[in-house]
Formats: sequence, structure tokens, C-alpha cells
Amino acid sequence: METSRERLARQLAEAVAEALRSDLAVQERALLVVSGGSTPVPFFRALATLDLPWERIDVTLADERWVAEDSADSNARLVREHLLTGAAAEANFVPLTTDDATPEQGVDAVAARIDRLAWPASMVILGMGGDGHTASLFPDSRELGLALSTDDTVVAVRTPSQPQARITLSAGRLHQARRHVLHLNGEDKRTVLATAMAGDDVRKLPIRAFLACPLAIYWAP
Repeated sequence: METSRERLARQLAEAVAEALRSDLAVQERALLVVSGGSTPVPFFRALATLDLPWERIDVTLADERWVAEDSADSNARLVREHLLTGAAAEANFVPLTTDDATPEQGVDAVAARIDRLAWPASMVILGMGGDGHTASLFPDSRELGLALSTDDTVVAVRTPSQPQARITLSAGRLHQARRHVLHLNGEDKRTVLATAMAGDDVRKLPIRAFLACPLAIYWAP
């Protein structure tokens, strides 16, 4: 029997597919920006089964840990294993890492790669942590102010609460989408979101940077 989270993931996949088809009716390529973590896995699997012109779709990530793609902590690995399967393997996946030792060294190459994609994105799908972070916009990151305000495409991030260095699309770049979705599971995340909606200090709960734009919320217990 389908769980509420699986049903939500299927509904989100259908909405994403509809958005991509709509944009591809009037343009040659479409861009989908996804997030990592455990929450999107059922969504990835559901989307991969849908009939789409995958060869005309670019997929990239909102953020990434600066690890090898075969690492268990790699969001790219997650996407390759759960989304880029079957017909969906024809999509053009654009990772956020290079062979450089640090994200600071690789940031320019990654930015150039991302800038070549079909912006504005058809859809950006965000997640949210229990601390109110989204993408790699963490409350305790020393680069948070930069990531929230810069016109740069991507930002290298160091965060005391996280073991690995990261790279993230800037808030400005993430805003460059026709549609934004926040995909959440669990009562704890709903409580954090309610707190975020009740205030406006973006530095305390960075998800607030996206609450002012039209944001479709997909939540399951």
C-alpha cells in the first residue's frame, strides 16, 4: 500500500513533469534543479518512470558536498542512482564538483558550467533541514551573507556544523526559476517551517529567503 510520503512524491513528480512539458513546448531545453538528502529519493524514483523527452532536459543540484561522486555523501551519486535510470538516463546531468581539492578552487569552473544551462529553470525543488537551512545556506555558515546577496552563480561554503566543505547555488541563482517547490516530510519540519513563516530574520532560518516568492509546499507526515 502506498504511504503518504510515496503518494506525495508521486504527485510532485507529476507536477514536475507537467512543468517540464509545458516549457519544452516553447523552448528547446529545460532545466530542473533538485536537492539531495533522503527526502527526494521516492520523488526521484517516481519522476524517472514518467514519459518525458529526457534528452532535452538538463538536471543539476541546488548544492553539493565537496566529495568524490562515488562517495556515499555525494548528492550526485544519489541523483545518478535514483533519478537517472531507464529512459531518464538520457537527461544531461550537470554536477557541482570538479577534481580540484577545494570548492574555492573549483567554484569558477562550476559557475561556468551552470551558467550555460537553460535559465530560468523550469523548477527548483528545495529541501529544508531542522535548522532551517536550504541548499547549503546554513545559519552558522560564515558565507551565508555572501550566498544570500551575491550575483555570483555558486558559492563555496564552510560550515562549522557540517563535516565537509560544500558548494551551493546562490540564493539569487536559485530564485531564477519559473517555479519553486519546498519538499518536506515529518512533523518536526512542519514546525520549523511554521516558525520560519512567523518571522523574517533570514540569517536565523535561511529558508525564509524563499518564502516571499511563490512557493509550492509539498509536505507529508
